[in-house]
Amino acid sequence: MGLGTWRYAMMMGVLAGCMASPAWAAPKTLVYCAEGSPENFNAALNTSGTTFDATRPLFDGLVKFERGTTKIVPALAERWEISPDGLTYTFHLRRGVKWQSFKDYKPTRDFNADDVLFSLNRQWKADHPYHPVSGGGYAFFKSMGLGDLLKAVEKLDDYTVRITLNRPNAPFLADLGMDFANITSAEYADFLLKKGTPERYDQDPVGTGPFRFVVYQKDAQVRYRRFEEHWGGKTPIDNLVFAITPDAAVRYAKLKAGECHVMPYPNPPDLPSMAKDPNLTLMQMEGLNIGYLAFQTQKKPFDDKRVRQAINMAVDRKSILEQVFQGSGTLAKNPIPPGIFGYLADNKDYPYDPAKAKALLAEAGYPNGFETDLYAMPVQRPYNPNARRMAEIIQADLAKIGVRVKIVSFEWGEYRKRIQSGEHQMALYGWTGDNGDPDNFMYNLLGCAAAKTSGSNIAKWCHQPYEDLVLKAKQVPDQAARAKLYQEAQRIFKEEAPWVTIAHSVVFEPVSKKVIGYKQSPFGRHQFDGVDMAQ
Repeated sequence: MGLGTWRYAMMMGVLAGCMASPAWAAPKTLVYCAEGSPENFNAALNTSGTTFDATRPLFDGLVKFERGTTKIVPALAERWEISPDGLTYTFHLRRGVKWQSFKDYKPTRDFNADDVLFSLNRQWKADHPYHPVSGGGYAFFKSMGLGDLLKAVEKLDDYTVRITLNRPNAPFLADLGMDFANITSAEYADFLLKKGTPERYDQDPVGTGPFRFVVYQKDAQVRYRRFEEHWGGKTPIDNLVFAITPDAAVRYAKLKAGECHVMPYPNPPDLPSMAKDPNLTLMQMEGLNIGYLAFQTQKKPFDDKRVRQAINMAVDRKSILEQVFQGSGTLAKNPIPPGIFGYLADNKDYPYDPAKAKALLAEAGYPNGFETDLYAMPVQRPYNPNARRMAEIIQADLAKIGVRVKIVSFEWGEYRKRIQSGEHQMALYGWTGDNGDPDNFMYNLLGCAAAKTSGSNIAKWCHQPYEDLVLKAKQVPDQAARAKLYQEAQRIFKEEAPWVTIAHSVVFEPVSKKVIGYKQSPFGRHQFDGVDMAQ
């Protein structure tokens, strides 16, 4: 070999070695085809899974659910103690946790107890300077009755926080693992308040999470970049992109073309082809969810339970299951899914009986039926793959008993705002559990506190015998005793019929085989920390 040839071979070998080195590897980018746009970037202000998904890369809570499980594990709190009477929770905070920077804000300190107090007190205290910012709805906090439950949130020192309750609350620790309890920065809030731009707080997010916020292009995309100083270590992905794609068919086309790598809520007819695609893994899991039709029980004629019962008997739910869910769901008869403790398997359901429904309407004073609206969601959710089609089936069913239905819809954020304020007469909605506890369904969706404006109880149903049972169930530490209380409450729910319970769905997620380590969540979360991509 001549000298020139030798030098050339050596040079090419060195280049090849450099290119194979991780330092020269192309950045890893995972694209998630999201079904909708986030309303903002603070989960405390929302109850929508779409927004929770968009905020989850950015923030941590005191505790969290281990990815893909229902197990509570430490997060910003390294450890905690609960007093024997169940009234006092002492959290020992993690040290050295870094805050992210954004635009003109550069943090001057690490996470500490002041941030915990800020995050909880903003939702709790009406005189808190940030309480009214961005509308100040705090639907989760209010629906769960936390304002009455909390007695004190105290800073014992920079890394110790004590939370005292007015009464024992069995699901309280699990509640703190939910997205509404994310910890946000007190220093960043002060910085923006001094600049006169506090509204930026919920639009230009700063967190401690595994990713940091880069940019949001409304109705197009959200871009995140790995947060190099995350307390849990660097997550394998360099870049995370939420490509906002409302149409399920378009999401699937992007997935097949390699333009995205994970998609939620596929169209049921597409599932067989997804299962056969060698480039995809079709994940599936029984969902902790419920899809339902809610009546606005504070408006006539739905203030009469006979009318509500009649509608229950007039809706052909088996037809809905066949036409809308197409094999991906099971009929629901309770407000909680079968996978949650306390489920009442022998609860008596309403039969499909249009003749009896019509007779019951006549008994209630509506022999010729009535006119009503039916709100139908504009987006796919795990508990409802096609709300418009479902609404059309219900419309046709109710016409048979003389009930004339007008279907209406709005943009997703506006839809939620209107039904939470009670503008509807009937509305399609649903829920995916946040913490695996029946309280998350039975109180959060049907309790009296949640029936207030902006609450999650869109039926606006407040029934004291039911309320007494679910409140008592919060305070009982024994799970078997709690289960009996919830079962009794489910019988009352079925008799009073604030909803037509429709379906629990199986949740399917097609994922590119380039994605490594992604796990489905029993809570319907889409979570990307710890996930890797094959190069």
